[in-house]
Amino acid sequence: MGKPVPSDKNSSISMITGNLRQIGLYEQKKLYICTLKITEMANHKSSVKRIRTNNAKRLTNRYQAKSTRTALKTIRSEKDKKAASALLPKVTSMLDKLAKKNVIHKNKAANLKSKLTKHVAALA
Repeated sequence: MGKPVPSDKNSSISMITGNLRQIGLYEQKKLYICTLKITEMANHKSSVKRIRTNNAKRLTNRYQAKSTRTALKTIRSEKDKKAASALLPKVTSMLDKLAKKNVIHKNKAANLKSKLTKHVAALA
């Protein structure tokens, strides 16, 4: 392994940063640190499983939220009314699913849907 970077508060993160510098991925270190496996000192079998399932759900929710944000950007940048109105039901469905799973608040989903509908209606 590589030489560790001078120790910060957390030596494991500085070790990771040092290794990423060596292989040229220092700029992307935040991405790698976010996806590291989190180890907890769980005392029960069920709590170990809960930690695993929570991490899996967290990654799934992050992926779906990011996909929805990308879809929002594409529909906002759309200039053609036909194409935007074809995308609108799909994006609305994505927002509803996120609100149903409490990834975003239901009022935020409603506000975004309202703004998107107004935007599509205003296109010429």
